[in-house]
Amino acid sequence: MIKQINANGKLIDLSRPQVMGILNITPDSFYAGSRKQSEAEVVARIHQIADEGGSIIDIGAYSSRPNAAEVSTDEEMRRLRFGLDIIRRELPHATVSVDTFRADVARMCVEEYGAALINDISAGEMDKHMFETIAHLGVPYIIMHMQGTPQTMQEHPHYDNVLKEVLSYFSEKVQRLCDLGVKDIILDPGFGFGKTLEHNYALLNQLEEFSIFGLPVLVGVSRKSMIYKLLDCTPEDALNGTIAVHAIALTKGADILRVHDVKAASETVQIVEAMRLQATSTNL
Repeated sequence: MIKQINANGKLIDLSRPQVMGILNITPDSFYAGSRKQSEAEVVARIHQIADEGGSIIDIGAYSSRPNAAEVSTDEEMRRLRFGLDIIRRELPHATVSVDTFRADVARMCVEEYGAALINDISAGEMDKHMFETIAHLGVPYIIMHMQGTPQTMQEHPHYDNVLKEVLSYFSEKVQRLCDLGVKDIILDPGFGFGKTLEHNYALLNQLEEFSIFGLPVLVGVSRKSMIYKLLDCTPEDALNGTIAVHAIALTKGADILRVHDVKAASETVQIVEAMRLQATSTNL
């Protein structure tokens, strides 16, 4: 099955996994090294993403780390306009994804700046107008599974069967979106969002099960607690573990990696793809 998404009229071929570089216009993201506040920092970051092999820039202005502070809609829009203005000036042809759960913010970013994708950590749960807005905008939509909200998600996450419950969640969401005419849907299992260490690794171990939907799968594990807590280190020291998890995710069907470290992720894709090509040629 050929997987591709239509981003602003440009078809992104997912037969080779893509790397999405994170651009945080926030003062409080969990990984301090990802916070970009000044114009010079943003300029440097977007060029770094492009130069190191990132095909999508994912800009976010609302930290979704556990217990993150509330950010008003106006403030989120202000931060995003700041970042999007710079991207439009520096890299006008870049494929831009906007990380937001608010329909009004999504509409502004698409209609005013031509954002190509919307990345919603709540899959419409935190704004009842989001699904209809996405259908109207006609852009690819990343839906993530999260139990609770960013403020509550890690208090007492519980599942009887985490894989079955996440798959069921996506089944209902995908059906609703398809009924509204949304064509490009990307699934994000939501590593670290309302899940214990054991839940995260259970999902990673069975990631190939998400192929039943025939939709692209995005994996966002970069420097997260499922890595640094397991390795008893900090986000700053979690790059090696992140690379290992990326390699596992790619072998299990991940189509997009959402990352802080674009060069490392791009090289991981290159190596895993070389192994796949070798396996294919051997079987011919």
